Amino acid sequence: MRAQKLTLAALALAAGLSLTACQGGEDSAANANNSGTSSSSSSSSSSGTSGGGSTSDKDAASANDDSNATESAPGSGNGQITTGHCKTANLDFSSSHGMGEGDLVVSLKNTGGDACTLKGFPGVDLRSQDAAKPLSAKRSNLAAPAVALQSGETTRFTLHYPPNNTGGTGAYVSSMVVTPPNETHSKNLSVSISLPVQVGADQKVTVDPVGTGKQ
Repeated sequence: MRAQKLTLAALALAAGLSLTACQGGEDSAANANNSGTSSSSSSSSSSGTSGGGSTSDKDAASANDDSNATESAPGSGNGQITTGHCKTANLDFSSSHGMGEGDLVVSLKNTGGDACTLKGFPGVDLRSQDAAKPLSAKRSNLAAPAVALQSGETTRFTLHYPPNNTGGTGAYVSSMVVTPPNETHSKNLSVSISLPVQVGADQKVTVDPVGTGKQ
């Protein structure tokens, strides 16, 4: 147990990590460095319009609102957006190792009764039971698509990390905290990852946006 704690501390020192403590566990509020993109507000009619506006003006404003609404985008089952952003409470999370070494695929299933949308990068913090602070994954350079999920549909994102091929013990990661895009609540998932203890290892821990890769 002590050996694992020391190796994770060595990784932090050698790579010069800038880590922040993760708040709470499962379904806890996410910390301020949430990697998801900021939520976009829907356009609304101007509150400053006087009551004397003509019917044609009001119709034009309504048409403009509709044109600014979020467009539907395909999810895993080509669902249509009928509600707002997917909430953490209405998502079922699971993870599996990808085809490539050093890839972890995280699946998000809409368990709510209504369709919802996801767009952006999830926040991902890797944690060890022997360390008090997490390692936050950096964003990749992939563009984030808008993903529509009907009830029961699933989408995914991929976490990339350097596999420990050094022959040493490495830094063992036992869980990851995931915060969906545009959400403030997180989910704690059990994982089994060994990171190499070497300079620059933290820079290679990256996360892709939701909806990219093989769906």
